[in-house]
Amino acid sequence: MTEDFIGMCYPTTCYNCGKMADQEISASSSRAEVVCANCGATRIFVPRFEEPAAPGEFAPIECYDVWDLLTDATCKNCHVTGPHRLIIGCRNFSTHCENCDYTHFFRFDVEYIPDRDGPKDTQ
Repeated sequence: MTEDFIGMCYPTTCYNCGKMADQEISASSSRAEVVCANCGATRIFVPRFEEPAAPGEFAPIECYDVWDLLTDATCKNCHVTGPHRLIIGCRNFSTHCENCDYTHFFRFDVEYIPDRDGPKDTQ
């Protein structure tokens, strides 16, 4: 991924392996990812739309716990380094600049689980 403007780890129980592990979260203009540091299960999100929005304006119904996280990042709109709120669910991912209210929405696109989807050892 290029132009990562948000990158952080969130320790929680992985939905795939069931182990407590860091979930490596990254977001750029072109996509966002959540990757389990233990099993490599990866959820990739692609842009849906981006615009200023009030917090709570979109409240999706989710199949997993919704993560409401706060991390520092440089906003690609106002260029201020400050708090960004990340709302991550199983089908949606959004970033929201607390300074200028610029919001970037992503929708779930693909899931990759190495043990299930990766190349098989043929030896």
